[in-house]
Amino acid sequence: MNFLWPTMLWLLALLPLLVALYFWVLKRKRKTTVRLASINVARLAAGRGPGWRRHVPPVLLLLGLTALLLAVARPTAILTLPLAERTIMLAMDVSGSMRAEDVKPNRLVASQEAAKAFVNNLPREVRVGVVSFAGTAAVVQAPTDSRDDVLKAIDRFQLQRGTATGSGIILSLATLFPDDGIEIQHVTGQRNFPGSGGSGSGSIAKKEPKPFSPVPAGSYTSAAVIMLTDGQRTTGPDPLDAAKMAAERGIRVYTVGIGTTSGEIIGFEGWSMRVKLDEETLKNISVLTHGEYFYAGTAEDLKKVYESLSSRMVVERKETEVTALFAAMGALLAVVAATLSLWWFGRVA
Repeated sequence: MNFLWPTMLWLLALLPLLVALYFWVLKRKRKTTVRLASINVARLAAGRGPGWRRHVPPVLLLLGLTALLLAVARPTAILTLPLAERTIMLAMDVSGSMRAEDVKPNRLVASQEAAKAFVNNLPREVRVGVVSFAGTAAVVQAPTDSRDDVLKAIDRFQLQRGTATGSGIILSLATLFPDDGIEIQHVTGQRNFPGSGGSGSGSIAKKEPKPFSPVPAGSYTSAAVIMLTDGQRTTGPDPLDAAKMAAERGIRVYTVGIGTTSGEIIGFEGWSMRVKLDEETLKNISVLTHGEYFYAGTAEDLKKVYESLSSRMVVERKETEVTALFAAMGALLAVVAATLSLWWFGRVA
C-alpha cells in the first residue's frame, strides 16, 4: 500500500496521546470519592460495575480514528478491477500461407475456430471489431456488441496474396480512433472508411481531425488490439512504425504467432513461397506497446492463448485510491462505538 500524501501519516502520532489521556481519565475517576450515608448504600451504588465492556467503545473509537487518519493520507493499493468499457480489435492474417496444414486442419480454420471461441467467452458488454489483412487490410466488422455479426465476419475470411502486418495494426487504430485523421488509403487501397455500425463501409467524414497528443504506452485501457499472423511482412508499412502509432495512443497490441518458426514452402495460386514466422518483429511490437507475445504451434496452443487473453481482456490491475474505503471503515467503527456506549451505559462515553 502507498500513500499520495504520506506526510499526513504524522497525524498517527496523536493516537498514543489519546491512549495516555484515556488511562489518565480512568485513574482520575478511581481517585474520586463520594460521601454516602451508610455501607449498604455504598454496596448498592457500586453494583457489579461495567467490567470489560467499559473499554470496548473507546477501543472501537480509537480504531475508527486510526482508519480516518489513514484516509487523510490518501492510501492507494494495486487492485484487480473489472473494466467498465472495452473494445477489442481482432487483426487476423488471411494471407495465402494460412492454408498450410502444419496446424490442423489448417492455419486459417484453426485461427477462425479459436477466435470464435474467444469472442463467445467475452462478457456481453465488450465490443469486438475484426480487421483482416493480407496484401491490404479491410474492416470486415466494425466494433459491435453483436456476437452473431462478429462470428459471421470471421467465417467470411478469404485467402489473398501478401502479408501486410503493419496495415492490420494501422487500420485497427483508425477504427478505434476515427476522429484522429489516421491516413488509411495506403493500407486499404481505397478512400473508404468503416462506419461505426454493421459490417459495411461509408465515406470519410469531411471534418478536421482533432488535435493529437501522445500518451504513455499502454495507458489507454478501454481498447486493445490482438493480431494473429503466420508470416513475415512482404508488403505495406513497417509494422514497427505501426506499433509506434499504437504506443503513442496508449493501445496495447497483443501479438500471436502461428505456424513454424523454421519456415515452410507453401504453394498458392501457382506461386511457391517460403513462409517463416517473424517472431522477433512480433515480440518487438508487443514490447513497444506494452502488450505481450504468444506463440501457437498447434490448434490446441492457439485455443489456450485465446483463453488466456479472454481472462485478461476484461480486468486490469492498477493502482487505485482506496481513501473512501478507509473513511467508511472509520465512520462505521465510530458509529458502532457510540451505539454500544448508549446501549450499555445510556450515554456516549
